[in-house]
Parts: sequence; C-alpha cells; structure tokens
Amino acid sequence: MPTILEAITGRSSKRSYLPIPLPKEIQEKILNAAAQTPSGANMQPWIVYAITNHEVLTNIGDAIIAKMNEGVAHDQFIQYYPVNWVNPYKKRRIATGVGLYTLMEVDRKDNEKRVKMWHDNFRWFGAQTVFFVFTDKANIEGAQGALIDCGAYMQSILLAAQEFGIDSCPQGSTTEFGKVVADILKTPDNLALLYSIVLGYADKDAKINSYQPQRVTLEESVIFID
Repeated sequence: MPTILEAITGRSSKRSYLPIPLPKEIQEKILNAAAQTPSGANMQPWIVYAITNHEVLTNIGDAIIAKMNEGVAHDQFIQYYPVNWVNPYKKRRIATGVGLYTLMEVDRKDNEKRVKMWHDNFRWFGAQTVFFVFTDKANIEGAQGALIDCGAYMQSILLAAQEFGIDSCPQGSTTEFGKVVADILKTPDNLALLYSIVLGYADKDAKINSYQPQRVTLEESVIFID
C-alpha cells in the first residue's frame, strides 16, 4: 500500500489499458473516499456519472470524433485551456507534446498518426470505466470556487484509485466537448461537464505508459518568505 507521498509522486497518467472492467464495489470505495474532499461552505459541487457501459462510452466517443471530423474545435461548457498561451506555460505544453510524440516515434508532420493518438482520448485508451464529473451551472455563473473544489475532488479520485491498484488519466480533452457528452447522456439542463477521468488497469507493456512529463523545480514555482 503506497503512502500518501508515494501515491502523489508515484502516479502518472496512463494512456493504454487492459480491457478489464473496474468492479462497481471498487468504484464506490474510490468515490466514497473522494466524497471527503473539502469544499467551500461544504457545497460538494460535484455530480458524477460513473460509466462502465461499453455502448454508452462508444457512443460518446463516436459523437466527439464526429464533431472533430466536422471541423468543430470544441463544444464546451467551460474554457479549460488558456485562450492566449504565454510562456512559460506555452513552452511546457510544447515540451510535453514533443516528449510524448518522440517517445512514440510520431513525426511532427505525420498528421494521420497524431490525429489517431488524439482520437484515442475518446476511445478511453481502451479502459472500460470513465467518471464524468459535472457541476450545476448555477455554481459557476460569475464564480470559480466550485471549479477549484472539483479540481481537488479530481485529485482525491486519482489518489484513492491507487489504494486498489487502479491507474488513471484525467481528461481535459473531454472538457472541450462537454456539451456533446451531456447530449449523449441526456443529462439535466442545469449540469455542465467539467472533466472526465479514465480508470482501469494499465497495460504495463505499452510503451506510451512509460511517459513521464517533467515537473518544474520549486525555485520556478514557489516563493518562500521566511
């Protein structure tokens, strides 16, 4: 069993999974633990659709890829990524993409393979379980606190999963097509998708799962005032 620090420092996002469903009992234990995440005024603003139904996941993926093939860049409730990328964040984004494509030996001019890798997000990397996390639209109208709380909730899920030997990958890519997901799931009109998390058993032989993006040093991100 990993310690908390081992769970934080030892995990990484996996992008290839074995076709093994995540037992509902384990899903419930992960979600029960994540439910203890603190939130402003104890709002608990997260609403989760925990999906293992293969047909539903396929339909969501098909719908998103169809949108992309139509040339639709996004169909979202919230703007996840910066509208204007500035450094050093732009450089980090580029370095991460270059590192992943280099590992997988995908040339930057090979658009077909690049698109295929992007579509893999919406095939859930072969995983059989995906958590889609929503919040009430009223929570984010002119306010951002619920987004912070739901971000903390995401981390709780990622760390709790490791207790059971479950790998994961949070997905901002799905955020960009949140309205497509909501349409397929026929969610109530008051809900907005924030993100999804793929959960399952990583394929340990998959080359892509060895990818470890670099983290900046404390000197680059922390200011100590003694």
